[in-house]
Amino acid sequence: MEVGTSNGVSTDFDGKFSITTTKTIATLAVSYVGFLTKEFEINGDTNLDNITLASNQVGLEEIMIVASVAVDRKTPVAVSTIKAADISLKLSTQEFPEILKSTPGVYVTRAGGGYGDSRINLRGFSSENVAVMINGVPVNDMENGRVYWSNWAGLGDVTSRMQVQRGLGASKVAVASVGGTINIITKTTDAEQGGNVSTSIANDGYLKYGMTYSTGLSDNGFAATVSASKISGDGYVDGTEFSGYNYFVSLSQQLNEAHRLSFTAFGAQQEHGQRFNRGTIAELKDTDSGPKKANRDWGYKNGEVYHQSYNFYHKPQMSLNHLWNINDNSALSTAVYASFGSGGGRRDEGAKIGSDDYRIGQTGLQPIDFDRVVAENQANGVNGSSDIISSSRNSHKWYGVLSTYKNDVTDAVTISGGLDARYYVGSHWYEVDDLLGGQYFLDNETNTFAYGKALTVGDRYNKDYDGIVLRSGLFAQAEFQVSESFNLFVATDVSNTNYKKEEFMSSDITGSRTSEAVDFIGYGIKGGGNYNIDAVNNVFANVGYFSRAPFLIGVFLDEDTPEANEEAENEKVFSVELGYGFREEKLSANVNIYYTQWLDKTNSGQLVRVITYFSITY
Repeated sequence: MEVGTSNGVSTDFDGKFSITTTKTIATLAVSYVGFLTKEFEINGDTNLDNITLASNQVGLEEIMIVASVAVDRKTPVAVSTIKAADISLKLSTQEFPEILKSTPGVYVTRAGGGYGDSRINLRGFSSENVAVMINGVPVNDMENGRVYWSNWAGLGDVTSRMQVQRGLGASKVAVASVGGTINIITKTTDAEQGGNVSTSIANDGYLKYGMTYSTGLSDNGFAATVSASKISGDGYVDGTEFSGYNYFVSLSQQLNEAHRLSFTAFGAQQEHGQRFNRGTIAELKDTDSGPKKANRDWGYKNGEVYHQSYNFYHKPQMSLNHLWNINDNSALSTAVYASFGSGGGRRDEGAKIGSDDYRIGQTGLQPIDFDRVVAENQANGVNGSSDIISSSRNSHKWYGVLSTYKNDVTDAVTISGGLDARYYVGSHWYEVDDLLGGQYFLDNETNTFAYGKALTVGDRYNKDYDGIVLRSGLFAQAEFQVSESFNLFVATDVSNTNYKKEEFMSSDITGSRTSEAVDFIGYGIKGGGNYNIDAVNNVFANVGYFSRAPFLIGVFLDEDTPEANEEAENEKVFSVELGYGFREEKLSANVNIYYTQWLDKTNSGQLVRVITYFSITY
């Protein structure tokens, strides 16, 4: 832009531009989202040559090295990138995953409509087969591979960009994914001082307010950014009230020219009602709310809304990043991270809650009459509660280190490699939350230590075990720019996954309650190439094969015993893909043809062989 005027232009895809001004001497401002604006004084015909803009965030460089963001028309994968400006414009009051609804190959649904209950399928694969990473750190559950988006409900406030790599992507972790990779890059520390206060309102009592403040980069190399917000609402669907707190802290210190430390912590504490149990269309129509808003999983207790299905969780993640710029061509970025999750989902015991016989009103699927259940439990006296509210509790401790070395060997060759190590302990148990007016509850599971005991609020029953996972691996990657138009890419990894289980509830175990360690060696190789036919058209291809450890459920089939499944073996996948891209200023298009063959897949403890996926996406 010519400063002080509306005269401006945009660059082409190669960054080239020209601008004409009527002034003899003028000031030109060059800007781009995510970078600091740079101004130039021009006098007559001026060639500005190559312009380098500085990032408006401190600490972004080390995250980008670890996170392995693919480059369009260069990295040979099908990729879509969503930037902060698009997220801010399009997300509004939607769930964070819904920003991907228009991304090719991605299916997003609100599921039951509860806050944070969204789910994503990528190329038909559910979350356990899609690698989801935040700042390069994997967040898929270590036991089952799933991603619970309610744990990350505040990410929309702090995301600087998000990238979706479809298929066998270029992520720098030691375990590959089948469907693709979702790379979320959060804000780091703003280089400029400033802040903002924001609020938003919407239908059904939606209210959100928050603030962000940045100190800017000081003369001694320190910068800090903090952000916090509160969100609440009644929910569009009946009985899906929600509330939550989102927070984000980023600190950065430039130690010297070669070393920088940055610390990032963020989380989203939330609780929300759910629509979990399904109803027929006829049942849902026969309500005051109608089929879209009706929900069979809530009611009233003491005149207040009370839920049969309810979720509550808090999973903060903290990471300490160190960037060592070894020389002009090489750098080492290391992230040490930790995450501590705690919470659960509501359950009920007994036959009354949710039954059509215990509804307020005489017709249709009306709210649950919890007061009637309470009155009957009180009348039982010393016989205890027939129906109670409990919760399936899940907590975990997760520690890891992810270190990546990158070296521009020549202008045409870049190599990288590193270490991915993680230690995880997941604890799972049932806990009594509300006796609903009764004096105690008797568990009917005969093979548990809780059987025959008078259980009160806070007591554990039904199940109580820990899943322990230790995973370590190495990965390597090389990128070759054969010519100005042709790029090649190859990557490989090897890892070991160690599983153990500790069982605390079963009364049938006479020996050790800790299983023996079970190890699975995994490996993978993938590669491909991209060819830019001209400034508008490009084609690419990639192929990959990997063997990975089964999930914990395939190794320990029975929750009640620590005995391992001797027949468990690695899952194996082969995939190949061809792609074509078209890029013009006003039109972009992609066509992908891919073939995925699942050679071995663990399914409820049994091996299903030769599962094949073939699809064309455009």
